[in-house]
Amino acid sequence: MDGMSIERAALACKGTLCGVNDPKRELGRVIIDSRAVLPGDLFVAFKGEKADGHDFIAAAIEKGASCCLAERLPQGVSGPVLLVENVQAALEQIAEAYRETLHLPVIGITGSVGKTSAKEMIAAVLSRRYRVLKTEGNLNNQIGVPMTLSRITKEHEAAVVEMGISGFGEMRVLSRIAKPTLGVFTVIGHAHLEFLHDLNGVLQAKTEMLEAMAEDAPIVVNGDDALLRAFPCRQKKLTFGLEDGNTLRAVDIARTAGGTRCRIVGLGHEIPAEIPAFGKHMVYAALEGAAVGILLGMGDAEISGGIRCFEIVGRRAAVCETGSLTLVDDSYNANPDSVKCGVDSLLTLPGRHVCILGDMRELGKDSAQMHFDVGRYAADQGADLVLSSGEYGAALIEGAGEKGQSFESVEALIAALPQLLQKGDSVLVKASRGARFERVSEAIKELTL
Repeated sequence: MDGMSIERAALACKGTLCGVNDPKRELGRVIIDSRAVLPGDLFVAFKGEKADGHDFIAAAIEKGASCCLAERLPQGVSGPVLLVENVQAALEQIAEAYRETLHLPVIGITGSVGKTSAKEMIAAVLSRRYRVLKTEGNLNNQIGVPMTLSRITKEHEAAVVEMGISGFGEMRVLSRIAKPTLGVFTVIGHAHLEFLHDLNGVLQAKTEMLEAMAEDAPIVVNGDDALLRAFPCRQKKLTFGLEDGNTLRAVDIARTAGGTRCRIVGLGHEIPAEIPAFGKHMVYAALEGAAVGILLGMGDAEISGGIRCFEIVGRRAAVCETGSLTLVDDSYNANPDSVKCGVDSLLTLPGRHVCILGDMRELGKDSAQMHFDVGRYAADQGADLVLSSGEYGAALIEGAGEKGQSFESVEALIAALPQLLQKGDSVLVKASRGARFERVSEAIKELTL
């Protein structure tokens, strides 16, 4: 945190310094795992379910932490420690104070589906001209966003910050900390309905971001999403999508050996896009990258080059040719909207189409109905076989009808794969992370048909 001294951090959070010999010393990154501390870092002592960070303050200091943010001073520790009443609130205040010192574009990204793909694509595009800091992994919540901001240095020229929430008021906190100068909204979908109730609740919670944004700040929204297209706001809204009427559109979409090809048109631009990834959702990510690039003054060749350099993160629609079949491994996360998008993309591939779908989490009281609807959607759209396991597997397969088959466990599903899958199939594996369907993907990779 360039220019953020221990003393300034103490003022920002109204904390008490203990054992600090050099209050002018600058703080480095925010770290919550003492094992990852490097000299100069600010170690934040959170008390978790399994471990209490206060027990590791001495270890963090030994590794060279500039200071430790804590709610109590452990026995035998003399400092340097910044004592506060609540470490979460203090961390947010320090991050907010640091953000006030930064003068660079900050792109805030939110939505129910596709945040990480959007973040990676936008960063890939901007990196063709700017030195970019982007959110690492899934550090997108009230701890992760301050951690991300703490990594911005004077060397950076733009920051791409993923912002994830599950309840009302959380985005208001995140946007107050990050203060985006440009906002990106991917889609309003059926995620976290256990806490946000319905799609209008999701829209309300996500658009809290706009409260901290300037009136002249641009926002980029998916115009194919009816709620995002229609909602009013103070800011200037640029729409992207596949449908007519959007400011920026993708046309001439085609599957290629290495991913997807399209042209991005609008705002006086015509950008050839070679996307090294599969699926309709990746076309949306390319549109998001292009929109942000255009708004920041980049040229068509720079944007096209950035899209071409995009890399898939983890198990997000990664396409694998196993030698026996084509596997679309999307076992990282799932909600009804992303599953339906995954089914649509699967059906563009050759061969029989097999959907292996697990539980979608945090959908609230209508979970069973939503799983039924997803199963029916897969069958109605033309999937040849729908397999499932989990708490809502039976409901999903009921929706799929005669095309479906439910299993008591993931292990039973995996055991049945050699008899159910055929050489040349295209197979989608998708579920929420907690369902652990990456086991299914790994088993498919080992199959010889």
